Formats: sequence, C-alpha cells, structure tokens
Amino acid sequence: MAKPHLAVVVGSNRRDSINRKLALALAKLGADRFDANFVRIDHLPMFNQDLEGSLPPEVVRYKNELAQADGILIVTPEHDRSIPAVLKNAIDWGARPYGQNSWAGKPAFITGTSPGAIGSAIAQQHLRSVMVSLGTILQGGEAYVTFKPNLIDEHGNIADESTQKFLQGFIDRFATLVERLAPAAKRSAAA
Repeated sequence: MAKPHLAVVVGSNRRDSINRKLALALAKLGADRFDANFVRIDHLPMFNQDLEGSLPPEVVRYKNELAQADGILIVTPEHDRSIPAVLKNAIDWGARPYGQNSWAGKPAFITGTSPGAIGSAIAQQHLRSVMVSLGTILQGGEAYVTFKPNLIDEHGNIADESTQKFLQGFIDRFATLVERLAPAAKRSAAA
C-alpha cells in the first residue's frame, strides 16, 4: 500500500523562515509514514474574486496540489497576533471559486513556531477557526513550539530530545488520522 501524500503549507514567505525549518524537520520525522510535498504559496496573486472566472496558472497549480493531497500540514508563524497575510491569501484561493473548496474533507494538523514562549498559539487558534469553517478535519492536531537557536541541528533534525519526542508523537497522530481517512476519501472521489 502506498504511503499517504501530504501537502505541507508553510505560512511564511521569508527566505530563512524558522517555520520552514520546522516543517522540513517534521517531514523528516514522518518520512516513513507519508510522502510530503511542500506547496508553494508565496507566488500566488492577491485573492480577487474578479479572477475566479479564469484562474491564474499559479492558482490552478496550487489548487491541484491541495486536491491531490490526502492530508494537509500547516506550519505557520504568527504576525500581529494572527495569521500571516501570505497564508490567509493561500487559504482564500484554496476555498474558491464557490463550489471548488480544496480544503473540504481534508484531515489537517496545525503547528508553528516563534521565539516567544507561546510559539504562535494565537495564530494557530485563528487558523483553526478558519480551517474548520472551510471543512477541514482537525482532531486535536496542534503543537506550540518555542524556537530556540539549537532546536534544529545542521542536518535539519530536531536536536532537543524532549521536543523531538513530543513532535514525533504529533506527527504520528497526524499520520494515523490521514491513513484512517485517506482510503475513504479516495473511495468517495472514485465513485
């Protein structure tokens, strides 16, 4: 049986994003359970309903990548106590045009990191509210990670043993949810 296909969406367009580093480390932790595809969002045009009649090629590619995924992992920073603009733009494109919601029915987990003690918790709560309203399946999948300079080693692995154990559990729970739901979703799509 093939491993589930996971779309990883990083809510930052920063070149040296600590959330991208965390997302890459999480993908390594789950490599034996799923195939991860990092879905690019930084080149999407600003959402505009006027473009829905003829979607820009970048949006078509993006929506196809979401549609092909069995599950979605979102790793995001917090900007001004909420969701970064680049991520909200990507969410809006994924949900539109009306009747073509690429998020609906997808199991999703949310995490993120920041140097602060609450590790993007407020952004994650806002994101949870938005994603549930769009029909994603969120079953306890969240993790708040404080980013410290030695959190991820030079090989892209979680260096802190207790954090690695915690995040391995997070990824294992997500992989189990995706494995449980992916076959049903594929059967529905084939019918």
